[in-house]
Amino acid sequence: MNLRTILAGVIPEEKLRYLRDSFDVVGDIAVVSIPPDLAEYRQEIALAVLSLRRNIRTVLAKSSPVEGDDRVPEYEILIGNSTFTEHREYGYRYRLDLAEVFFTGRLSTERQRIAGQVEPGERVLVPFCGVGPFVIPAADRGASVTAVENNPAAVHWLRENLSLNRVEDHVRVLETDAFTLSDPAGAPFDRVICPTPYGRDDILDILAPLVREGGMLHFYTFTSDRQIPGLISDFEKKGYSVMFTHRCGWVAPGIGRYVFDLRKGV
Repeated sequence: MNLRTILAGVIPEEKLRYLRDSFDVVGDIAVVSIPPDLAEYRQEIALAVLSLRRNIRTVLAKSSPVEGDDRVPEYEILIGNSTFTEHREYGYRYRLDLAEVFFTGRLSTERQRIAGQVEPGERVLVPFCGVGPFVIPAADRGASVTAVENNPAAVHWLRENLSLNRVEDHVRVLETDAFTLSDPAGAPFDRVICPTPYGRDDILDILAPLVREGGMLHFYTFTSDRQIPGLISDFEKKGYSVMFTHRCGWVAPGIGRYVFDLRKGV
């Protein structure tokens, strides 16, 4: 059973093809993308989502893309009365308000993959850390983590989540723009985890001197398949060995979120 099956006969067949079957779930909130052609059916779509996921209490529709320095989209509440939720992921808990911060559950498996590589005692830097989904698993593994976030609301929820997951003693929070980092305490770091905002790949040049020789940089970017060979070549020219790469999901037609595991030096 999927959205199209449920809504067949409710939405005219010629419009049903615009409906995306997938939607994001964060805690007990579902986030759907409704194209303009289906705007008049948004309540029917929201009710269909509820019928598929009984644990959902709120359904939001994106009314703007992720944009601005805080990377926070705008939403229309279709069902429910709150954008606050608690999201659980691999034993960790994250409290957040989707009206204030950016969060996606689509990277849960990827975040677990990275956490599995962190060793106790490592010095880890996480720019653009948001409410902590990369920070907290690394700290729980025994790393000393420097978390960098510029959005005050995200910093509020980050600090609450550090306490909620009992890792606050392993994390130093810097409420600042990652692009202003020069020589933070702990540098050079053994590992940098960078969930790069769309179009801001220039952060790589800021991070380069903050990674120790032989250290790892997990770099996330948005690109197409055909650009991968060129990116790998660029990374190698900058002095990195590309240890691993894969697509972490699609964000637009032909554009995916990719991760590159880069080792500094040969």
